[in-house]
Amino acid sequence: MADPTQRAREHRAWYFYDWANSAFVTTTATVLFGPYLTAVAETAACGEAGTTDDPCHGDLSVLSVPIAAGSVAAYTVTFATILSAIVLPIVGAIADRTSRKRHMMAGFAWTGAAAASSMVFVAGSNWGLGVFLLIVAAICLGCSMVVYDAILVQIAHEEDRDRVSSRGWALGYLGGGLLLALNLALVTLEPFGLSRSDTVRISLLSAGLWWAFWTIVPFRGLRDRPPTGVERIGGSPARRAFGQLRETLRHARGYPQTLLFLVAYMLYNDGVQTVISASSIYGNRELGLGEDVLIVAILIVQFVAFGGALLLGRLAGRFGAKNIVMTSLVMWTVVVAASFYLPENEALPFIVLAVAIGFVLGGSQALSRSLFSLLIPRGKEAEYFSLYQAAERGTSWFGTLAFGLAFQLTDSYRWSVLVLVTFFIAGLVVLSRVDLRAGIVAAGNEVPRSVIGRR
Repeated sequence: MADPTQRAREHRAWYFYDWANSAFVTTTATVLFGPYLTAVAETAACGEAGTTDDPCHGDLSVLSVPIAAGSVAAYTVTFATILSAIVLPIVGAIADRTSRKRHMMAGFAWTGAAAASSMVFVAGSNWGLGVFLLIVAAICLGCSMVVYDAILVQIAHEEDRDRVSSRGWALGYLGGGLLLALNLALVTLEPFGLSRSDTVRISLLSAGLWWAFWTIVPFRGLRDRPPTGVERIGGSPARRAFGQLRETLRHARGYPQTLLFLVAYMLYNDGVQTVISASSIYGNRELGLGEDVLIVAILIVQFVAFGGALLLGRLAGRFGAKNIVMTSLVMWTVVVAASFYLPENEALPFIVLAVAIGFVLGGSQALSRSLFSLLIPRGKEAEYFSLYQAAERGTSWFGTLAFGLAFQLTDSYRWSVLVLVTFFIAGLVVLSRVDLRAGIVAAGNEVPRSVIGRR
């Protein structure tokens, strides 16, 4: 481990990848691209995009299977996640065997940023290009985050991880919020005679460029370290990666608390990520709110989440990280259930719920990441985080699939949202059964005070 000055310098560089990719997560994945892709799909299905007062209910045909235009965005995220389930574990296995983690992280980041920037060309009825670019960007984001999270274990002691993880999430929300504020002005004002479609596409371009530019900071500020604890497996790099992954899965049953925590996380984070990715569609298509209102709501979430991540990170040291995460899940359940009753064409109730979501969003995600890092056997950080990332930042698929199916069956996004409550309740129940202390000891890590809180 580096000296304190070098370690603090690397912490600051590491934070900036959250700052970099959060612009894509907020501007593109959360706010603009879902409704925009839906409108493009509706243009292809109905000849012209539906309005919020009279939306299109036509179907598209994919391999002779009818797909509701309103479900295209949710199904696209679902498909990207299925591909991620295949790709991410292999990426994790390779990352654990290399000393060039920062190069891997940056390579995936810049590829994803190129796809995100290319969304500026999605227009008219060209929904297929939008689907392809979203899949590429989502998978590259997941791959880069696998390596990024694994680097956390290398640069931070067990006692520091709640703090470092929380600051990274907080800076990410701040960076995403700042770019979103600029895009809010652009979309709302429509300057220079630009249409709403033009301003949306320019905003998508800005998010990709932001992601690419700020990735330079962690790429230059982090240092390479040799891999540790990996099995010696012969053959080609691909064979070695598959071999290590096979060995990890074979021995994973020896870490039951790690697997139980992962199950809990995948359940409740399915709900979190689906709320994030589908909130703009719900507000726009079900509640009749315009993009400007949605951007204001998400902008509020970003800045509230900045403070919430830091505050919940502090509370974790006093009351225990697991207790704080469980409390946040109770709040998530209440907020999502309340969203079922939101009135149409009224922005204020939607904004109030956005504030509540922002408060618990950053802290629950940051503390989950740091808790999971303590449950990973040394030398397998990227492999285990590849499984973790399968449910992270919009790559959950049970939630998006349930959301899309509920809409297709009921023709109402209200029931789609209400279905998500089950994910938070199920995750809370499973998390309550995780013995963190036993899991940390079994993984060979030190038990930090933040796990149980101050006595």
